[in-house]
Amino acid sequence: MTAMSNYLENALINATLRNTSYTSPSTVYVALFTSDPTDAGSGTECSGSGYARQSATFSAPSNGSASTNADVSFPQATGAWGTITHFGIFDASSSGNLLYHGALTASKTIASGDLLKITSTNLTVTLA
Repeated sequence: MTAMSNYLENALINATLRNTSYTSPSTVYVALFTSDPTDAGSGTECSGSGYARQSATFSAPSNGSASTNADVSFPQATGAWGTITHFGIFDASSSGNLLYHGALTASKTIASGDLLKITSTNLTVTLA
């Protein structure tokens, strides 16, 4: 299950109820976390050892859900990234604002030399 960040919740309320502009990002990026980022974006994102957020594209929504329409492949780890438990979707390749977050179905420990790929349609954002 995905959750919206506080940032996105406030931006959408302002846009839909207060006539305040919100500019959608032209590209979104998937980040990997070793702890829950929470709505506040306070989790521990991987860093170093070849880690970098990766861009993602999504299909058109249907019934409040949209899934990635291409694989999201992270670079080969040049050192341990730790045990990945959560993901986040951001509006920038570094820093930026957390938009959505959620737990992985199964955690994955990334050691030096490992690759992590989220195959097409396996990352879904659902609004309830």
